[in-house]
Amino acid sequence: MGAAGAFAFTALPNASATPSASAVIAEVYGGGGNSGATLTRDFVELGNAGSAAYDLSGYSVQYLPGTPSAGSAWQVTALTGAIAPGARYLVGEGTGSGGTTALPTPDATGSIAMSATSGTIALVSGTAALTCKTAADCAADPNIVDLAGYGTAVVREGSGPAAGASNTAAVARADSLADTDDNAADFTSGTPTPVNSAGQTPGSSDGGGDGGGGDGGGDGGSPTDPGTVRVHDIQGTTRLSPYAGQTVTRVPGIVTGVRVSGSLGYWIQDPTPDTDPRTSEAVFVYTGSAKPTVAVGDSVLVTGKVTEYYPSSTSQSNTEIGGPTTTVLSSGNALPDAVALNATSVPDAYIPTASGGSIESLALQPAVYAQDFYESLEGMRVTFSDARVVGASDAYGELWVTVKPKENATARGGTLYSSYDQPNTGRIEVMSLDTASTFPAANVGDELSGVTTGPLDYSTYGGYNVQATQLGTLVDKGLKQEVTRRQKKDELAVATYNVENLDALDPQEKFDRLAEGVAVNLNSPDVVALEEIQDDNGATNDGTVTAEATLKRFTDAVRAAGGPAYKWRYISPTNNADGGEPGGNIRQVFLFNPKRVSFTDRKGGDATTATSVVKTRKGVQLTYSPGRIDPTSEAWANSRKPLVGEFTFQGEQVFVIANHFVSKGGDQPIHGRYQPPARSSETQRAAQATEVNTFVKSLLAADRNARAVVLGDLNDYEFSPTVTALTAGKVLKPLITTLPAAERYTYVYDGNSQTLDHILTSPAVTSFDYDVVHLNAEFADQASDHDPQIVRIDLSKCRRR
Repeated sequence: MGAAGAFAFTALPNASATPSASAVIAEVYGGGGNSGATLTRDFVELGNAGSAAYDLSGYSVQYLPGTPSAGSAWQVTALTGAIAPGARYLVGEGTGSGGTTALPTPDATGSIAMSATSGTIALVSGTAALTCKTAADCAADPNIVDLAGYGTAVVREGSGPAAGASNTAAVARADSLADTDDNAADFTSGTPTPVNSAGQTPGSSDGGGDGGGGDGGGDGGSPTDPGTVRVHDIQGTTRLSPYAGQTVTRVPGIVTGVRVSGSLGYWIQDPTPDTDPRTSEAVFVYTGSAKPTVAVGDSVLVTGKVTEYYPSSTSQSNTEIGGPTTTVLSSGNALPDAVALNATSVPDAYIPTASGGSIESLALQPAVYAQDFYESLEGMRVTFSDARVVGASDAYGELWVTVKPKENATARGGTLYSSYDQPNTGRIEVMSLDTASTFPAANVGDELSGVTTGPLDYSTYGGYNVQATQLGTLVDKGLKQEVTRRQKKDELAVATYNVENLDALDPQEKFDRLAEGVAVNLNSPDVVALEEIQDDNGATNDGTVTAEATLKRFTDAVRAAGGPAYKWRYISPTNNADGGEPGGNIRQVFLFNPKRVSFTDRKGGDATTATSVVKTRKGVQLTYSPGRIDPTSEAWANSRKPLVGEFTFQGEQVFVIANHFVSKGGDQPIHGRYQPPARSSETQRAAQATEVNTFVKSLLAADRNARAVVLGDLNDYEFSPTVTALTAGKVLKPLITTLPAAERYTYVYDGNSQTLDHILTSPAVTSFDYDVVHLNAEFADQASDHDPQIVRIDLSKCRRR
């Protein structure tokens, strides 16, 4: 549709995105709306040849002219959702003035005016525009999942670009979606055949066409008579519909909720249920990009294709009817009764297991497992009353409540997570379907009073949730931030605080609030280990690694809040080698109050040089202070390296080791279809814990009376293998276990109050007072998503063995 500029080029190595057995570019057409075209719009079709859904959240398709000029740039269309196994995903692009036939409802839309005859399409993990403009450079980009060059494209895979694209012809893979990384071999030209995730083809989107699937319940009856298939037939007795991929005709139901933002559509529920408790009586009707025209209380007949929509690659699915044709028979009908969610109805067991495999084919046991119970109610109206808030409301208008008031309550009103086997079955996420109302700003321990009612849905984040059409009233229970006591004269106070990607470009309000947490809530500790201090220009990825400006602003803010004039020590990381936000270069930092404690500087430590323990005539000491623990070990690949420092307090030596272990990113969710879920990130954290444990053992081997404080964001629980590895040989004591069970948490996620941040001490630290200071995690208004913690040590009373 557009003409591309040209510049001279020489033959280059061919691009290669590694042959894919799952998501690929299936078809490309740039002639939409051009002279002679039937279709009015360009499109890119993706396909999934794998056996599991492929999550497209955060992905994009991108276009580059076939012969790019120096000023050419990749154009980006962001994607959402997932591609079901064996399914297609349609991206609608630019339109022209010609053509007569619209695409089926696209799954994602852009406005890129693609050339009909020559160009390159990339499927990209990310939404930042690519910068490569040669086959060789694009082959080296790990974010490119698949690449399709056509016509005379410079950027392509294999021996050459796909041939034959025109105003009337697309280039497409075979039905098998085979990918050999050779565009010329993998793609052939032919009539454009766009298919969306609902299986619709051109002309089917407003007629309920089955897109190649079978027909479930087509009986040729009157347009106002129900077909033979009911919603409970569609839902079936497992997590997957027996009608998936088939078109169902005139399915009856009452509209119980309408969603007009995000994934558009509405829920219908059959007011005449069957007697099988495993079969849900409701289903979501997905309308694509078209806002629903029905209203709550409408009695409708729906014709469309049954699909299983996977919000992410490891999530469970939502059973939906897509590409609907809807007939409204009457309006203002009474809604089916809502099912009560409470301590009696929701089972205590959480979810069945399948030795790490999918539970989708297992028959539901709603009387045994909470997640089976919720699945048996998928889409149905549910209700609860007077529920305690266990996860504060967020920027997305969501909060968590518990429908089991007595289930593992924390001291401040949350729900404690203390075992992999029991993730608390009473937790349920609440979202409001009423976009005109303001969602309440709720803190943990508040109450959602009165009745909350709505369809039960499932999403990537958090799993099952109530899409509230009636929302209870928020009752503020007055949760307050905690303030810990000030250390006594002879107590050394050491704290840890994750300040959530703080950099010098952040607004002053963020600095002031975090600083108040140190000066007031933590009452000015002698030593503070900070996690997630970024470099001086934050996410700007220009090679900057120093954090002097960030720390100057932070320590100035602490002093303005009434705290001491802290000094700092840290080691700058190698650029982009420590994980976190690209360009941010997060690291751990020691702050210390020089009027109370001194830091022993031993020069020579840097990003790649390891510190170690040596015995001298003056006692044990570090070779480098500050220093890093074995920074070139594979355990620390793309992760923060521990920072070790040697301090002196009232003539007593103390070693502090600040940590920020690798995150849980990539782990399967506890509510997903693979059970038990794989915790793949745990392997690296266990290796990191072993490195720290080995270092502490070397310290104690040199001086068994060494006072060591190991602290930071370990990204794992007190009952995890990570902590077990860290404490092996009883060289460290996790202080979180010294608190009453109801107080053992530093973080709240999906309504579970849990411990991710830790302070541990060596055996010689025998006289201490430990406290988690709750000021962030339970609140809708947070300075950070972590709570800090502190230990006050009376070194004069710590025994020598």
